[in-house]
Amino acid sequence: MKKYKYLTVFTLSLLFVACKDDKKLEKIEFSNLKQTYTLKEDVNLQLKSDAGNEIDSVQYFINDKKIGSVKANSVLTYNLSYTKHGSQNIKAIVYSKGETNEITTKFDVLSYTQPVVYSYNIVNTYPHDIKAYTQGLEFYGDLLIESTGNGEGIGTRTKGKSSIRKVNAKTGEVIKINELDDAIFAEGATILNNKIYQLTYKNNEAYVYNLESLQKEKTLPYFKNTEGWGLTNDGTNLYMTDGSDRVYKVNPADFSLIDYIVVSIPKGTVAAVNELEWVNGEIYANFYGQDAIGVFSPIDGTVSAVIDLSDLKSKVTPHPDLDVLNGIAYNKKTGTFFVTGKNWDKMFEIKINK
Repeated sequence: MKKYKYLTVFTLSLLFVACKDDKKLEKIEFSNLKQTYTLKEDVNLQLKSDAGNEIDSVQYFINDKKIGSVKANSVLTYNLSYTKHGSQNIKAIVYSKGETNEITTKFDVLSYTQPVVYSYNIVNTYPHDIKAYTQGLEFYGDLLIESTGNGEGIGTRTKGKSSIRKVNAKTGEVIKINELDDAIFAEGATILNNKIYQLTYKNNEAYVYNLESLQKEKTLPYFKNTEGWGLTNDGTNLYMTDGSDRVYKVNPADFSLIDYIVVSIPKGTVAAVNELEWVNGEIYANFYGQDAIGVFSPIDGTVSAVIDLSDLKSKVTPHPDLDVLNGIAYNKKTGTFFVTGKNWDKMFEIKINK
C-alpha cells in the first residue's frame, strides 16, 4: 500500500587503477562493509589492498565531511548516530609513499524500528466543502484554519481555488476566506506566533498572514529552489516538506534552513511526505497518494506507527473530481483528529487507538 523509495546500493568495492611501478598499490577496496546500517550502529572503516603494508595513512569522509584519519591501515570506528537516514557517500583518501589516491563507495542508513499499526474509531462525521482542494488543516480554538490549492480535479479537470480560510469544524461553514491569485498554488499551512504561515507549490515562497483578518503581511522566499508541500511547527520553528523523503526545519523569521531529517522505515526511506501535524512531540503526516497517516520522530525521521485510513474514502460521496486523503488537524481539547481529503464532502473526527 505504501510507496517506499528504495535506495540503490552500489557495489561495496571500488578498485584503484594500477600504477606503472609494480611496487606501488595495484588494488585497493573497502573491507567488510555491509549494504545497510542503522543509526544505532558503528561502522568500522578499513581498507584492504594487494600491498596493505605500503599504506602510510588514510582520511575518511562521509558525505564530504571528514570523520577521522588513521595511521597505516588501522580501523576507524564511527558511530552512525551522527548521520541521517538515506544513502551515505563514503570516501577514503589514501596516502602511500608520496602518492594520494581516492576510493569511494556507498551504503545505506535506515530505521531500526518496525512501525506498529494503530487502529482508529470514527467519532463523528461533519460536512466539508466539496470544492476545497485541501492542502493544510490545523485547529485555531474551535475553528479550523484550512489552506486550499488550485489543483485540477481528476475527472473534469476543473481547477480549485487557492485560499486561506477559517472554517467551522462541525458545520463546514466558511467563516472567513482570503482567495489567492490563480497563478498561486497554495499548499500546507500552520499557526505560529499568532501568524499563519502558508506554503506555495511551485512559486518558491511562503506567505505570512494576520491570524484574525487573514490578510497577507509578508512574503518569504524559500531557502532553496524547491516545491512546498506540508507545513507544521513545534512552537518555535517550522517543519516543511517538498514531496521527497525529507522534512526541513526552517526559521520562521526568514525561512532559512536550520536542519533536516529523512523519513525512514527498515525497508527504505519514505517518499512523498505531505501534510504535517505536530502532536505531543511527534509528527503525523499524510503521504501523497496513500490512504494512511504515518507517525515519525522530528529528531531523526524514524517512523514509529502507521494508521490505515483506506476505508474513509468509501464513506465520501463519489464524484468525478474526488481526490486523495489530505488534511490532518489535532484537537487538543478532545484528543481526536479531524481528517479529510481533496474535494471530499465530509470531514471525519477520529480517535486513534494506540
